[in-house]
Amino acid sequence: MSLKAFAAKIFAQQMARKNAKWIRNPIGTQQKVFRSLIKKAGATKFGKDHDFSSISSHETFVKKVPIRDYEELRPYVELMLQGNKDTLWPGKPLYLAKTSGTTSGVKYIPITKESIKCQVNASRDAILNYIHETGNSDFVDGKMIFLQGSPVLSTKGGIKTGRLSGISAHYVPGYLQKNRLPSWETNCIEDWETKVDAIIAETEQENMTVIAGIPSWVQMYFEKLKQKHKKKIGELFQNFQLFIYGGVNYEPYRPKFEDLIGRHVDSIELFPASEGFFAYQDTQDQKGMLLLLDAGIFYEFVPADEFFTENPRRLLLNEVELEKNYVMIISTNAGLWAYNLGDTVQFISKDPFKVIVSGRIKHFISAFGEHVIAKEVEEAMKMGVDQTNALVNEFTVAPETNPPNGQLPYHEWLVEFERVPDDLNAFKAILDNSLQLQNSYYLDLITGKILQPLKVTPIQKGGFKDYMKSIGKLGGQNKVQRLSNDRKLAEALYSFKHKD
Repeated sequence: MSLKAFAAKIFAQQMARKNAKWIRNPIGTQQKVFRSLIKKAGATKFGKDHDFSSISSHETFVKKVPIRDYEELRPYVELMLQGNKDTLWPGKPLYLAKTSGTTSGVKYIPITKESIKCQVNASRDAILNYIHETGNSDFVDGKMIFLQGSPVLSTKGGIKTGRLSGISAHYVPGYLQKNRLPSWETNCIEDWETKVDAIIAETEQENMTVIAGIPSWVQMYFEKLKQKHKKKIGELFQNFQLFIYGGVNYEPYRPKFEDLIGRHVDSIELFPASEGFFAYQDTQDQKGMLLLLDAGIFYEFVPADEFFTENPRRLLLNEVELEKNYVMIISTNAGLWAYNLGDTVQFISKDPFKVIVSGRIKHFISAFGEHVIAKEVEEAMKMGVDQTNALVNEFTVAPETNPPNGQLPYHEWLVEFERVPDDLNAFKAILDNSLQLQNSYYLDLITGKILQPLKVTPIQKGGFKDYMKSIGKLGGQNKVQRLSNDRKLAEALYSFKHKD
């Protein structure tokens, strides 16, 4: 064992002891975070506008600070862009993370000195936790690749601005710099396909041990490597040990990844966003991610089925129930207050508090009252792949409300197969039966002859990539929308349908 690997184990033990304190006291930890946030922001414009000086409990916070999305936060962001200090958080943010909104256009999410430290520490702790759990630290001696956006930052309103992954690239610790790939020059390439080719050139002869990124874009990297070298990734990178991912559910991609790699590789799921780093997978033998309660973020949870009512309940950790769908509301040390992140989560454990991401509150199908969520279609797809010989690269689901010739409406699954199942009808039946088992509303609509069973439309290989490229969202942090409540995405993908 190298000195570096030995030191990593010691560091991992220290991290585990430190984190055990807040894991054992989750409610008290969140109360402490809440009080600290309110106190520090009391003199800001937002704090004065919402009478933070009178807030002494969660009940008063709920009365003073309504849930808001980015559009309602925008006036404060505009003030910061005009050079104002002490707007949402004391001083000015270090960065503005530029991200795309489905309704708000470009969004600028503030990142402060305090919040970037929490982001960096959470990324570090996810890896250290893996070392502590497994005892495996040899990978620190190899090369590590992080597929991410360009680290080149612009300036807006006197504040550095860029994608979160590009901002994070400026905070890679010194002890990892020599091991980290790709090079700074390659990371700065904007065109994603050109960038992947350059990454391949830099990594194909290296001792790659850790690979990280959004699964759909790592898949492109793997496919190009395999095509070039005619080898499985696990054979090309014989010491490849750990895949780190976030942003999307890995399960629909897992069979394809295992086929590309050719052997088992441990993985760590992360739950990061421009707004904060919320959770990471803390065990290899159980699903779910440990919710980070001591990272400058105060959490509230709104039952998803109440979210669009006039006065939805805003629950604290001690009030949540297992396996129920909640919209996650955050208040942070970057100056986000009762902010609707847009993600929905389910708790799978309360000791410790562990979550899975179940979807997006605005991304669901309820054209007929069924309210199908991402977790349900992804579980159905996993069953379809597991029970057939299919391999799936990507998919999305949309309702067909007005089919021709008097047909009953249905859900259309647009699927890019790497390997088409031998019996497509059997594959469709597995998907549909799984969805009926998971969603009683969908079951009622099928049995009541309101809907007919789902239909699958094959998309040509590379079709989703070509579509994303056509709208200027290829690579980086961009993801294909899993669910739609209309047919805009489905109709756009028709240009990339598989030709029989």
